[in-house]
This record gives sequence, C-alpha cells and structure tokens, in this order.
Amino acid sequence: MSWFSQTLTSSIGKKLLMALTGLFLISFLVIHATINAMIFYNDGGETFTHWGHFMGTNPIVRTLEIGLIIGFLVHIVDGLILWKNNSEARPIKYAMNKPSANSTWYSRSMGLLGTLLLIFLVIHTAHFWIPNRSNQFATGEELNLYQMMLDIFQNPLVVLIYVLGCISLFWHLLHGFKSAFQTLGLNHIKYNGAINFLGTAFSIVVPILFALMPISIYLGWVY
Repeated sequence: MSWFSQTLTSSIGKKLLMALTGLFLISFLVIHATINAMIFYNDGGETFTHWGHFMGTNPIVRTLEIGLIIGFLVHIVDGLILWKNNSEARPIKYAMNKPSANSTWYSRSMGLLGTLLLIFLVIHTAHFWIPNRSNQFATGEELNLYQMMLDIFQNPLVVLIYVLGCISLFWHLLHGFKSAFQTLGLNHIKYNGAINFLGTAFSIVVPILFALMPISIYLGWVY
C-alpha cells in the first residue's frame, strides 16, 4: 500500500483526489438542487417536505451522507494544501509575466473561492442541517425545513449572504468542472467542446437555481 499512500501525497495524487471528490460533490449538488427546487411547486411545501423527509430518513441515504461529509472534508483539506503548495512554489508572484495571458483569474483564485464557499457552507449547515439532525437525534423527529426556509429568508442580510455564496459557487464550478475532467485525463478534442459546454451550463444553472430560492421566498413568490 506504500505506492498508494505515495501517490496520494504527491502533487499529482492531490490533484487526482481533488478531481474525484469534486465530481462526487457535483453529483450531490444535482440532488440537492433538485430537492430544493421543489419549493417552486408552491404547494405549501408538501412536495418538498415529502422528498426532504425521504432524504432525511432513508437508511441508505443517511449512510451515504457519511460519505458526503468525508468527501467535503477531503476536498476542502486537499484544496487548502494545494493552494498552500502553489503559493510556496511561487514566492515571487508573476514578477516578469502577466498571469492573465495564461489563465483566468478564477482559476488562480480557487483557494480564495473555496474558502468563501467553506464559510458559506458553515452558515448554511448552521441554519438547516445541524438543527435538523440535532433534533432527530434528540427527539427522533424532523424539523419543518420548509417553514424554516420561509422564516430564515425573511432577513435580507441572510438572502444577500446566500446570493454571494452562489456567486462564489459559480466561479468555483466554472473552473473546477472542466479542470476535473482534464486532471483525470478525460479530455479529448472530440469531447472537449461538449465538456466545456456542459461545465459552463452546469456552473450557471445550479447557482442560479440555488440563489432563486432565498430570493423568491424573500420577495413572496414562494410562500
């Protein structure tokens, strides 16, 4: 197993781990966005609550949730390590050349964008996931997450924080989606166009969908 540990601790291994955990978390975003988007049925939260209850009580989903938490932690720690290593490798940052000629600003700012997303993730879990899971452990019952959303998103400052978090998510995904495929060697001239299109579309649609939720509730479009 030494070769395995050496691979994971190498620069290439860290990038592979970042790509794999990133794609895993992207699959979670699809599910999370789909469930949350059910508030737009505007049926008093009936559809959202039904599927939210399924996700919150199904034993298979609850087991996978452990893997999701591990995936988040590994992705965050690995990202911070890569950011630190890249910074140390360039003690004099682009003194003689223009970085914009070789890369985009958001590709050079993945560490910063990831840190902003981490802060947002802490706020988001503190609003919903932690209180709900704590109540489940204490009483065996779920909280009314739909009503919690209606209450929490009456605060314009909270809505602004969520929108800013979605903007950070957009930039993070815009580079991370395509970068993951490239790191895994899944790029080819025949497929790069499709991957770029899918990555850009995903990076736009998912953050907009997430941002529309607090905005719609605050403006009274969802009630």
